[in-house]
Amino acid sequence: MTRAPANLLAVRSLLLDHLDNAPGPDDLDPAEVGIVGDPAHRGGYHCGSDRVVANDYSVVESPRDRAGLTLDAAALDVGQFDVRIGGRTNTLRSFSVWCVAQCTANAADTRDIREIIYSPDGTTVKRWDRLGKRTSGDSSHRWHTHFSFFRDAIKAGRDQRPLFRRYLSSIGLLEDDMTPEEHNWLATVHKNLTRLDGRNPVGQIYTRMAMGEDATVANYTPAHPTLKSISAQVAALQTALTALSNRDFTDEPAIVQGVLASLTPEKIAAAIPPTMAKQVADELARRLAA
Repeated sequence: MTRAPANLLAVRSLLLDHLDNAPGPDDLDPAEVGIVGDPAHRGGYHCGSDRVVANDYSVVESPRDRAGLTLDAAALDVGQFDVRIGGRTNTLRSFSVWCVAQCTANAADTRDIREIIYSPDGTTVKRWDRLGKRTSGDSSHRWHTHFSFFRDAIKAGRDQRPLFRRYLSSIGLLEDDMTPEEHNWLATVHKNLTRLDGRNPVGQIYTRMAMGEDATVANYTPAHPTLKSISAQVAALQTALTALSNRDFTDEPAIVQGVLASLTPEKIAAAIPPTMAKQVADELARRLAA
């Protein structure tokens, strides 16, 4: 039967952890954040493979959905809230408009979102659709906002929290120690490194790190405490890539050798935060003694 996947349950928990019992006249209640449709629900992203219908739009309109169809639901509904932080009012409407703006800008952490059905004013229902198929939805979206995710992203277990963390940071409910300039810089680095994906292992590793998919930074978010050290390592890599950008390499070993040549022990050591230094030293000692 249709089930709620772990990555959407994580988004649900994140929102409730910060918006349930938040200051203001109306917090977000657990009953207002749903993933799996009720037993009568048939068709659409709230349904897994056991509940989709013939020519279901949530399956047939994108190869990402066809390839990712499982028993997992691939949608999230968020209900109404009205929280006050630092003199600012934050509501479902402003949240929805913010998320749509991020999708329209094609922010890196929105690219698994297929559509958002929402109301910017409590009266008009709009739909942002990455595939450009539809522009509206039914009247129930006046009081809740619907997010559909491409099914292949849900099947892969990809973390969908970064966008929602950014929202919570933007309204002051989640600490983010990065400046806007650092966010922009990291996005640029990620874009450049993504171009290397599939062509050499260094590019693959750093792309996964930037997306929060690598095992070493499985809990990566823009506010992750080790971001500064990761950024320093990426900076070293970017310097190496710039130096190599005008050279013509025909094989992966040459690229890897050129990149790693710039990652000197001094640069690596400088990138390691003090809290990790002893752990690294102990691990190196253990390996040398083996």
